[in-house]
Amino acid sequence: MIGSSDSPSFKSDGITAPLRVLAFRRIWLASLLSNLGILIQGVGAAWAMTQMASSADKVALVQSALMFPVMLIAIPAGALADMHDRRIVALVSLCITLVGAIVLTTLAWLDLVTPNGLLALCFAVGGGMALLGPAWQSSVGEQVPSDALPAAVALNGISYNIARSAGPAIGGIVVATAGAVAAFALNALLYLPLIAALFVWKRHAEPSRLPPETLNRAIVSGVRYIINSPSIKIVLVRSFFMGLIGGAIIALLPLVARDLLQGGAKTYGIMLSAFGVGAVVGALSITEVRKRMSGEAAIRTCALSMAGAIATVGLSSEAILTAVALILAGAVWMLAWVLFSIGVQLSAPRWVAGRSLAAYQAVSSGGIAFGSWGWGHLTDAAGVDTALLISAALMFVSPLLGVWLPMPRISARGEEAEMLEDPKAKLALTGRSGPVVVEIDYCIAQENARAFHNLMQEVQLFRQRNGAYGWSIARDIADPELWTERYHCPTWFDYLRQRNRSTQSERALDRQASSFHVGTEPVRVRRMLERPFGSMRSREDSPDRPANDSLRADCQLGERY
Repeated sequence: MIGSSDSPSFKSDGITAPLRVLAFRRIWLASLLSNLGILIQGVGAAWAMTQMASSADKVALVQSALMFPVMLIAIPAGALADMHDRRIVALVSLCITLVGAIVLTTLAWLDLVTPNGLLALCFAVGGGMALLGPAWQSSVGEQVPSDALPAAVALNGISYNIARSAGPAIGGIVVATAGAVAAFALNALLYLPLIAALFVWKRHAEPSRLPPETLNRAIVSGVRYIINSPSIKIVLVRSFFMGLIGGAIIALLPLVARDLLQGGAKTYGIMLSAFGVGAVVGALSITEVRKRMSGEAAIRTCALSMAGAIATVGLSSEAILTAVALILAGAVWMLAWVLFSIGVQLSAPRWVAGRSLAAYQAVSSGGIAFGSWGWGHLTDAAGVDTALLISAALMFVSPLLGVWLPMPRISARGEEAEMLEDPKAKLALTGRSGPVVVEIDYCIAQENARAFHNLMQEVQLFRQRNGAYGWSIARDIADPELWTERYHCPTWFDYLRQRNRSTQSERALDRQASSFHVGTEPVRVRRMLERPFGSMRSREDSPDRPANDSLRADCQLGERY
């Protein structure tokens, strides 16, 4: 694990330990401000829309416009973060967002914003933030020492979710006292600290021995990793439904203030402040909750508490009672999203961290975006109170998902293993040579056959997570003790990446599989080209190119496939 050059050597015995690292502290504080900015803008946009359009679905679409870009471009953004310098990717993303924020502020100040124009500019700003998120969150491993990584992951999750919950509260105060234009302008200003923090960060990363993947190949690698990672898939499904159902409380809050409480911008600001206070309480409680409760128990408690809070908001016409319910809603909303975020970040190794986080952001934001759109339409048809009561009922039964998809138990991120030496090849290979077929022969005592077969199902998952396809395990019918594991990789470079992506726990599974081998000879590994026509000489008098020269030339040219 690579830390920043100014990272001190220390034993990280507390959640605040990573804040002692200068680079992490600067970026963490600045990113908190930038996240607050976009959420403050969201409040201003939502309130501005209530003044321009009476339709509930238009108001709810403001939240959708900010969230849809995350859903649409998060996966490519995560791939870019894993392929290139994350600092540069983040700076470019911030510049896009800043331009969008400045245009929105200027048009609002000139009173030239229309409902559709407001949605378009919110979409542009959300697009820049969608590009920023994976690069920022996945770079934490390059800012702190490895022993501080779990605490840093938790702090990043807390930062993002505090902003998501407290930002609207601050935005409500700004809108109530100075108007929507002030919220837009403040958002633009709050991007500047993060631009400065990233600009002065001296990123140090070991250059890879292999050229980066192309964008489409990187996206495929990320999707393949997630499909073969049960813990990440569970978190994605649970977070989608949390956003889909619980997003009603955020999307409809302007209408709660206007229609149920018969208030204006000041009432809206007070209600958002109550939600933000609850979020702070939730943030301060996250460490204690993780100590006392399993992930599944905590998510169930959050869902049931959220259901009660949403129902209270839907039934209440008293501002004090609604505010108390929103404090509870903010606390459990915050806790749930931090738990989901930590679950994803601690499940993914660093090589795919950006893509895993991007998938999480796409799924959770997609849930909120689709939910906001749906709750807006339902409100137009049945009213705010009915929509909130339906949301509460669905949230109440959502813990039943835990029977089918219980939250995974994750305590720490899997450490990356040491790089392996490249296998020796006498055949002239280039990085694009392939497909590569790997066969591994094991000699397994018959009484251990079932245990070995069960273990190989876990081996299959991590082989496929790291880049293999077409995996199979076969038993010789003439010699029942002979088992052959077989899998493919698209190219020679893909095979080299696949064998070096394993974490220490995955290497341990590999060693455990080899420990079943009882033959006098070691486990035999064969690596073959499935279509080796390119390795043959085109003419009898053409000399073979040395293998090392082929690989060296391909590394210099980079991948062209």
